[in-house]
Amino acid sequence: KRATAVIAMAAAGMTQTPELQAQRPVVPGTGSEIVGVADDFEDPEWNYIPRNPKSTEDIDENQRGPMGRTTNGRWYEGIKRGHPDIVKRVPTPVGGLEDSTGSMLLQSKFTGIPNKPSGKMGQDDFVANVQYRLRRKLNVSEVPSVTTRVFLPPVSEWENRTGPHFGFRLALETTAMVDKESGIGFFKRTTKEMGNEIYWPGMFIEFENKNQTKKENDYATIRIRGNRRGKDFTGPQITSTGWWTLGMSVTPDGMVHYYASPGVDDLTEDDYITSQFPYDYRAERFRTFFYNVCSANDGKRWSTAFVVDDPKVFVLRPSNKLATKPSESIQR
Repeated sequence: KRATAVIAMAAAGMTQTPELQAQRPVVPGTGSEIVGVADDFEDPEWNYIPRNPKSTEDIDENQRGPMGRTTNGRWYEGIKRGHPDIVKRVPTPVGGLEDSTGSMLLQSKFTGIPNKPSGKMGQDDFVANVQYRLRRKLNVSEVPSVTTRVFLPPVSEWENRTGPHFGFRLALETTAMVDKESGIGFFKRTTKEMGNEIYWPGMFIEFENKNQTKKENDYATIRIRGNRRGKDFTGPQITSTGWWTLGMSVTPDGMVHYYASPGVDDLTEDDYITSQFPYDYRAERFRTFFYNVCSANDGKRWSTAFVVDDPKVFVLRPSNKLATKPSESIQR
C-alpha cells in the first residue's frame, strides 16, 4: 500500500483500544455499492454553491438558510455547523486511485460564526446526501458500510496546532431516552421519554505539534469516537502522510466497526481497528456520512487542506428497493 513522508519514526501501534464481544465485524466495502449516492468527483463541471453566510446553529441558533449544495445534488451544507470555507474539485494528488482525475478539497479558516473568530477550535460539516436521495434510511439489517480515501498533505503544510484536524463520521439512529419539552414560559418543563436519537460516531485525524508538545517529533493518530461512555480513545498511529483509506460498517446487532489503512487499496480484515457501541447505543438505522474540518478559528490560520476521493456506500444484504451494483473490492 502506498504512502509517503514519515511523520514520526516510532512504529504504528494501538493504545489500550477497548474490545467488545459482538457479531463478526464486516469489512467496509463488502457487498454491493448503492447506485446514485456518494461521488467520484470525475465530472469537470463538478461545483459547490455555498450560499453564504454559512449556518452556525450549534453556536448561535442561526441557520442562515438556504443551505449550500453541490450542483450534482450529492452533497450539502451541514445545518448544525455550516460548510467548510473552501469546497472545490481539484486534480487528484499523486498516488491516488488509478484513473482518478478529480478529488474534493476541504479547508476552512472560520470554523465558527463567519468572520468572527473566537480563538477556540471549531469545526465545519460537509454532508453526503444519502438519506434524501434514497428517500429512506438504511436498516442495519442491510449491513451498511462506507469507505473513503483521504489525502494527508506533508507535515510542513499542516495547521500548526495540536488537536483534531479532520473527521470522517456516520449519522446513525436508535431508540433511546430523549428529552421532550412541553409548555411555555413559567410552565415549560422537560421530561424524558423513549424516542428517536441521532448520534455521530466516527474517526478523527488528530495531530500533536512538536512545537506545542515539546516532543522530538510531530505525531498524528486516528482517534475513535467513541466508547460506551461516549468518550473518544486513541487508535493507530499515523506514521506516514499521503493517501489513506478509512471505513466503517454497522452490523445488525447495532455495533460500529472501524478500519483504516495507508494507501488506496481496498480495506481488508488486516485493517481492523475496533468494534464499539458508541454512547452505549445500538444502531437501528443509517442516515448518511459526513466529513468534519477543524481549525483554530483564530481568523489567521487555515485548517490543514485535506483532499478526499471516491467515498462509497455499500450494503451486504440489500433490500429489493435499493439499486445496487457489485463492489469492485477484491475483499469478500
